[in-house]
Amino acid sequence: MDAWDAITSRRQVRSFTPDPIAGDSLERILEAGRRAPSARNDQRWDFVVLSDQNKLERLSKVWQGAAWVAGSAVTVALVIPDDDERALIDRFDLGQAAMQMMIAATGEGIASGQASCRDQALAQDVLGFPDGKQCALLIALGHPADRPLRPIREPARRDFDEVVHFGTW
Repeated sequence: MDAWDAITSRRQVRSFTPDPIAGDSLERILEAGRRAPSARNDQRWDFVVLSDQNKLERLSKVWQGAAWVAGSAVTVALVIPDDDERALIDRFDLGQAAMQMMIAATGEGIASGQASCRDQALAQDVLGFPDGKQCALLIALGHPADRPLRPIREPARRDFDEVVHFGTW
């Protein structure tokens, strides 16, 4: 799949088949995140990769809207320093890493869906990250159970001319 098709095919998926993800595909997805841009090239992120179903079940309880994480083949927890001074920069960097992973996943034919993480104590218990860190985001990965990934011709988005302003508002 070329880059444009991956961008236009990516969607939030919350229902996965039980099929595993091939190791080479998972490595490319993670490498896409590792190569993401980072302010001052600090790369203050860590990625914790879970495929154990018991841990995924527990991890799905870190946020009210994350129950479907339990059904993923793999979930990647994106962890950053718990640092208020750099929080905005770290979250911007993490957003770039997350989107690169999700587009790379789509290019591999793997669906993705992101979820927040509110219960940091539970996340730390499941993921084992050290004090001074926080789980900022979860990216669930798997083969889509509902419909295949293909370009969305008419996305539910504001019209182009309503969003894009050339030269002035």
